[in-house]
Amino acid sequence: MAPRREDIRPHKRKGFWYLIRRVPREFAAYDDRHIVYLATGIRILDDPRGFKAQRAVEQLDAELVRYWMDKRAGRNPDAEARYERARETAQQLGFSYAPAQEAASGLPVEEILRRIETLEARGTVERAPEVSAVLGGEKTPIFMISSMVDEFERVVAASLVLKSERQRKKWRVPKDTALARFIDVIGGDRPIHALSRTDTLAFRSFWQERIVSGEVEIDTANKSIGRISSMYRTINENRQLGLPAIFENLRIGGGKDKQRVAFAPEFVQERILADGVFADLNAEARRVIYLVSETGLRLSEACNLSRTTLRLNAPVPHVQIRPEGREIKTDQSQRDIPLVGAALMAMREQPDGFPRYRDKADSLSALVNQALQARGLRPHPGQTLYSLRHTFEDRLTAVEAPEKVVAGLMGHKWHRPRYGLGPSLEQKRDWLNRIAFRPPMAV
Repeated sequence: MAPRREDIRPHKRKGFWYLIRRVPREFAAYDDRHIVYLATGIRILDDPRGFKAQRAVEQLDAELVRYWMDKRAGRNPDAEARYERARETAQQLGFSYAPAQEAASGLPVEEILRRIETLEARGTVERAPEVSAVLGGEKTPIFMISSMVDEFERVVAASLVLKSERQRKKWRVPKDTALARFIDVIGGDRPIHALSRTDTLAFRSFWQERIVSGEVEIDTANKSIGRISSMYRTINENRQLGLPAIFENLRIGGGKDKQRVAFAPEFVQERILADGVFADLNAEARRVIYLVSETGLRLSEACNLSRTTLRLNAPVPHVQIRPEGREIKTDQSQRDIPLVGAALMAMREQPDGFPRYRDKADSLSALVNQALQARGLRPHPGQTLYSLRHTFEDRLTAVEAPEKVVAGLMGHKWHRPRYGLGPSLEQKRDWLNRIAFRPPMAV
């Protein structure tokens, strides 16, 4: 069990800041060290108050706990690290890595001799790391099914760098859920190489039965199957495990993408933007509704605005959609949107954005959708707060705004070669003024 945050602090030792931790009782069987000393590499003289060291020891602690959990799960991080080094060294020398047993049975004699001759020519026949790399001295690591999400996260780590902590959790939870269900269906954990086509067909059958009984929809089942398949394939390819393609053609046919239903513009004006309709909702939540209705922002974009991305005093008041400590949906999502009508009124009251809901779009969505439901403001199935974004696009279409302007406001990809800087703030403001709602008396 990871310690409380306040227990993780840097310690002074030999002129450097260190992480010093006792091995928890639950991990004692997997680590024979009584106390672990890990240097941060930061000199006390360079960081006398330990600010940088605090961040460093938190990172070291997270890695240490992960190491213990890997050992408990049956993984051997040290052996895996040696295998990775051997594989990389073999590639640098122009060989594909093959464990000794596989090399003996699968490689031609000429290829084995060529590898030995390469070591002799380099004068490294006595150098264990190169011999191990070229002649397959490290066994292929054993990955347990239960470790697939952890391993997948390591493989795709670079793609997660820009995600905030909450985004990473949201990214991971559905994979953990799918994997837990998969392990339950196939009868328990086992090494990943022991999986068979029979197991994956059993998983599909499990979902088919639930679809037939009306418990879930086809798309839900396919997403769960797809998550396991993607992790299996990525780990197999990246770690060169040579596993069979047991997840091919498992997708269940007949699924349909759901289209969110837009609100009618008249309904938004007369009901959602009616004076006092959200008077009992907290001010930040209420103003997000007004902002989204006039700008078509995604809820996650609205929630993460800050003083640096709100340009209220510019000649054309606008918001800037930027990554700022979190990942945005696409490259095209980075854009500037003028503020008009109810949105401008709302943001003048929120010059720091929405700190209560920063990186908490899901919580806000649940709250507002409940508020809409309680007030009878979701007249058609499928209508949610997000439907205001669809309404925004419909309103732009109704006034025949140029496609390039619509794409620039929505954060969609423009499907033609890009020339120049695109629509200016003034141009976008003019089009937004054509569709601006009449704001409520008070925001």
